[in-house]
Amino acid sequence: MHIVTLILAAGTSSRMGRVKQLLSIQEKTLLQHTVDLSMKIKSTKTLCILGAHANEIIHKVDFKSVEYIINKNHKLGLSSSIISGIKHLQKEKTPFDGLLILLADQPAIKAAYFHEMMELFLKEQKKIIASNYENGLGVPAIFPALFVKDLLKIKGDKGAKEFLQKNKNKTLFPQASVNLLDIDTPKDYQYFINTL
Repeated sequence: MHIVTLILAAGTSSRMGRVKQLLSIQEKTLLQHTVDLSMKIKSTKTLCILGAHANEIIHKVDFKSVEYIINKNHKLGLSSSIISGIKHLQKEKTPFDGLLILLADQPAIKAAYFHEMMELFLKEQKKIIASNYENGLGVPAIFPALFVKDLLKIKGDKGAKEFLQKNKNKTLFPQASVNLLDIDTPKDYQYFINTL
């Protein structure tokens, strides 16, 4: 079973007012936490999609065995990073049965949650395994390879979310409780730091 992990880390951090990917959390950057966590996920390859502030991030994050690419269209939203990652995998002829898409700004998620997602995907390989938010389904999510053609058509910042809503009947989600907090603003950051 080949599962590729895509870390979406190309955002401009406009609501944060500084480079969000480099926020300090327990002496590591926010993106470093995500990269290190991705090493605990049983995927065959991990690809980090950078965009805004890429040069600064590259010098301050240790990517170890994680490959990174630059999404030149990052201003078109999260969807463009997903598309950029898929096109890179296609160009490199990287085989995969599933695509695990995760955000760089959800540091409260533990490796156990991703392991549960993987277990569910192994049992239901034609279903999308998504995360259950109060207002609907979202990423982190595992998309079977058969959805790749459709993922290449998504647009904007909410493309993946809209795609998941449209495919609700083909989607499952783990039952484990998980903190899906996105760190988008200084208030979110402070709240998370206070919970550590």
